[in-house]
Amino acid sequence: MAAHACTDPKHHVHDGPAFVAAVERACRDRGLRLTPIRAHVLGLIADAGQPLKAYDLLDRVRGGDGPGAAGPPTVYRALDFLLANGFIHKLQSVNAFVACHHPSTAQHSVPFLICDACHAAVELEDSKIVAALDERARALGFRPRAQTLEVHGTCADCAAGTSASG
Repeated sequence: MAAHACTDPKHHVHDGPAFVAAVERACRDRGLRLTPIRAHVLGLIADAGQPLKAYDLLDRVRGGDGPGAAGPPTVYRALDFLLANGFIHKLQSVNAFVACHHPSTAQHSVPFLICDACHAAVELEDSKIVAALDERARALGFRPRAQTLEVHGTCADCAAGTSASG
């Protein structure tokens, strides 16, 4: 059985404009509207190359060449839309946002590996991990509503001393 692309640490969003275009297609397919500010926020997150905190995102919105007059409420509404529709993920432990690797699917739970040295985040699309957590919770009489699994440590590049940003 071939590994899903998201289990490959090298698989991540490389091309912000192509990612935004994929989300635009997904929005059309689902009857959603990707407004200019939503697309701009999404593009900034996709281009960041690592998790992006809300304050950094606000600074980029204000300082960039896109819809820059947007205040915090507008940006937070854009983030809410992108999160609710599974186009981005929020990393709770570092309070930052990353683009979802596969925007054409509905919102889903995924574990993340987060490097404490270079701040890279790897999305692992591993249904066995998600199912095991759900099954174990239910066996204990718990009814899970959502999952957030974030594993912190050191990525292979940083451990080998080869990371350009670490």
